[in-house]
Amino acid sequence: MKIEAGNHTLTSEEIRELQKKSLEILVYFTDFCKKHNLLFYFCGGCCIGALRHQGFIPWDDDVDVFMPRKDYERLKELWPTEADARYVYCRSDKKLYLRSLLTAISDEETTFIKERQQDLDIPHGIRLEILPLDACPESRFARKMQIMWALIYSMYNNNEPPTSKGKGAYLLGKFLLALAPTQKMRYRIWRFAEKRMSRYPITPQTKHITELCARYQYMVNEYPAEAFSSALWVDFEGLKMPIPVGYDTYLRMAFGDYMSLPPEEEQKPKHEAVLIDTECSYQKYRGEYYCKTCEYHS
Repeated sequence: MKIEAGNHTLTSEEIRELQKKSLEILVYFTDFCKKHNLLFYFCGGCCIGALRHQGFIPWDDDVDVFMPRKDYERLKELWPTEADARYVYCRSDKKLYLRSLLTAISDEETTFIKERQQDLDIPHGIRLEILPLDACPESRFARKMQIMWALIYSMYNNNEPPTSKGKGAYLLGKFLLALAPTQKMRYRIWRFAEKRMSRYPITPQTKHITELCARYQYMVNEYPAEAFSSALWVDFEGLKMPIPVGYDTYLRMAFGDYMSLPPEEEQKPKHEAVLIDTECSYQKYRGEYYCKTCEYHS
């Protein structure tokens, strides 16, 4: 299935084909995590979908999961040598710039070119995306500093000033980015910020957990640690998939009344894609649909 998605609203049949391919990645990822004793759980749309639809939300177009920071970092070590080469581990670093805070597992035999990434020479396959979970420090001052480091991490990693904190924060962000004009300088800043924000390990004494590789509205959430102490396996597309054991607490804090359907006008895919192809590798489209003038190279 090939779709030039720029000015095209995906049909339910097209979304379903995309979901089937996403499910293949998810099954492989799940087996990998089981083999290596890595903890993960659905978050966001897939978590809601598992509870409300026992599968994908009908208009959802991707898979997002949480991993505790310890497992998240261990995955980075294991994947390059232990995983099938078809599924590529992608995380922004000194050499690879994704314009994304998330880690992705990209299917090299498919295509999903996002509008905000089409100028980048990166893996553009259909992907599963991973968000780390971190402990909140108990000190309120330390917690405010953690959020500050997370905002710095987000700004310099994405190369974008904050857009959800008002005009003043936006202008300040532009000024701070101008002080570090090269990608090498920005990498050093966001890497330092990442270490500072994630320096609180999740332990049995941890009281609250947060998501820092996210929008500000989620960074400030402090979920009870017991909500993420283990995974609960539930029905999802005829399989068993994990959600946080305290899913109701997490989802109500993050999304409110998650069991109610959103307004009809919001029932549509959230990612703006330039091109989707569930059968052919994105590499076939280099120079045509992406990387016409590449900003960074992997």
